[in-house]
Amino acid sequence: MSEELLFLPATRAAALIRRGELSPVAYVGQVLDAIERWQPVVNAYVSVDREGALAAAAAAEAAVAAGRPLGPLHGVPVSVKDLVDVAGMRTTHGSHVHADNLAAADSIAVARLRAAGAVIVGKTTTPEFGHKGITTSPLTGITRNPWNPAHTPGGSSGGAAAAVAAGLAPLAVGTDGAGSIRGPSASAGIAGLKPTRGAIPHEAAADVFLNQSFVGPMTRTVADARLMFSVMTGPDPRDPWSLGGGPAPLPPDLQGPRLDGVRIGYVARMANPVLDPEVEARTHDMVAALRDLGAEVEEVTDAIDWAEPEGRILYQTGIAASVAALRERWGNRLDASLIAFADWGMQYGMLDRLRAERARTRLYQAVQALFGRYRFLVSPTTARTALAADFDATRPVVVAGRECGITRQSWTAYQYPFNLTGNPAMSIPSGFAADGLPTGFQIVGPWWSDYAVLRLAELLEGARPWADRRPALSA
Repeated sequence: MSEELLFLPATRAAALIRRGELSPVAYVGQVLDAIERWQPVVNAYVSVDREGALAAAAAAEAAVAAGRPLGPLHGVPVSVKDLVDVAGMRTTHGSHVHADNLAAADSIAVARLRAAGAVIVGKTTTPEFGHKGITTSPLTGITRNPWNPAHTPGGSSGGAAAAVAAGLAPLAVGTDGAGSIRGPSASAGIAGLKPTRGAIPHEAAADVFLNQSFVGPMTRTVADARLMFSVMTGPDPRDPWSLGGGPAPLPPDLQGPRLDGVRIGYVARMANPVLDPEVEARTHDMVAALRDLGAEVEEVTDAIDWAEPEGRILYQTGIAASVAALRERWGNRLDASLIAFADWGMQYGMLDRLRAERARTRLYQAVQALFGRYRFLVSPTTARTALAADFDATRPVVVAGRECGITRQSWTAYQYPFNLTGNPAMSIPSGFAADGLPTGFQIVGPWWSDYAVLRLAELLEGARPWADRRPALSA
């Protein structure tokens, strides 16, 4: 098995396939073999479609030989998080409730990836209904971080992050309802974009009008993320948010190699009381790189209410509503943390929920005011490195020796505000801590500035490259 092939950027693999220099059948076959080899270690996949993937790869190879038009991802393997439908494969949501649920059709994002020539190899693990930032579930067990299997790759797109980091397909479809693309990307040392609300249609949301969950790309390189995003973006009438605009073209002043005159606001804390000193040091390294590129970076000192209690009310009441119908039949087979989150949500009333929705508006307006002064906002992605693989999400997180509340109040506090506001937000690697685990750096832009966010990430990738680092997996 060629490790170089497994860690080849998707853009490079697609170019080789188009020139007839890389066989899609050989490429996809090696990825499938790697999945089989490392699945017992990282448990990144819940389902693998070996037969279907090899058949699609053979068709891709025949298309190259026949000189037919080829899509931008022709023959490239992709994984899909198990909250997103792939026709003919199970969408289990990490739950016994849906263990045998076969999807009748592809989701919008998956259909667009297929139309671009991508080969779907399998579905990646998620905590039950994607409810927490640790990827464990009663159905699929514990998913582990390729950099250290004693730790989690985050959640809820933990299987997607682990797969990309371990070379088990270069591209992954993730979802982000409270940081579920960005947190795992930071924990596993990859790149992940939560796009502007509506940039990639998400028709499967329980409420498409008040939706705060997003579909997005998870990759090892920014170029791969941009290509994958460009394939999945575009309007669809099933998602009303997708009809209201669209990603703006990259502005001319960001097309060059410098950031001269670009003003960036650095947010050192959000709702979290503590930031791990090593994560802070790696964040300062990234800020220094931005300044070296010519950007004007200043710390944001505004007293912003990041709406953490209100965000928690919205999140936990949503879980309570979803779980209520399942408890009588499935209660003893549901994740204990899912039940706990639902119980917490049941403590809130209608007025609490309405007040929380109004707090979301205040947060949105405060963030948009910052973009009147800054082109981008930057921050750490997580307040510390990855937690234990079996961490109990109902327990407080310890950061720098101090208990700081549950994950959303501490470890992942930098992420959820931008689910509430709808702004594009991306996590890229910022380095490693002394424990050998990756750290992440978050870039946030105004609505529809997805390509600008990707460009800033690309410039940082050039200044502080990361894709050459690979986890040393062992059983």
